[in-house]
Amino acid sequence: MLNKKQIEYCLQVFEEMFPHAECELNHSNPFDLLIAVVLSAQCTDALVNKVTKELFQKYRTPEDYLAVPIEELEQDIRSIGLYRNKAKNIRKLSQTLLDKFDGEVPRTKKELESLAGVGRKTANVVASVAFDEPAIAVDTHVERVSKRLAICRWKDSVLEVEKTLMRKIPKEKWSETHHRMIFFGRYHCKAQRPNCEQCKLLEICREGQKRMKRKNHV
Repeated sequence: MLNKKQIEYCLQVFEEMFPHAECELNHSNPFDLLIAVVLSAQCTDALVNKVTKELFQKYRTPEDYLAVPIEELEQDIRSIGLYRNKAKNIRKLSQTLLDKFDGEVPRTKKELESLAGVGRKTANVVASVAFDEPAIAVDTHVERVSKRLAICRWKDSVLEVEKTLMRKIPKEKWSETHHRMIFFGRYHCKAQRPNCEQCKLLEICREGQKRMKRKNHV
């Protein structure tokens, strides 16, 4: 496991590599962001952005999503994986927003998690991006990077990864680190072909060193 000084170095490298990392889901308000994050489950941000370009022109409020037959909404998001279930959740959360929150997206993580299709990760993203609340949303990139670098243990659950990162990273850096770790995992420490050869963290990354040894022995 990395020590405090090594983790500080990781944060420094993340910042140097991706100083302007931010949420790549296109949105203009908290409601659009909420819908985009719900759609992004098991789907790339690029595909979600492609779909929401027209979707957000047609649907601007919770009422709009409830005003059409669910079959129409399904058709509008059909190119996204799990579209039937996501259409159902979007309508349910839209109804809940109207019934319990005056049509506005709630600000607290607990309230966000009360919405259909909104788990801990989605709530963290919305709270952080829309309302500037410190949060670390553990997606597949954050989890992979945390475990490869041994900031967390390989056997840790997603929740354990989140709690470990919250404990080891200063709270004022949670949100920015979350975005930078996503960029680091998405564009550098990729799932299939991580760029270990040119990685500034290779000297403290046991996983990277193992990969390099295997590659050199081939």
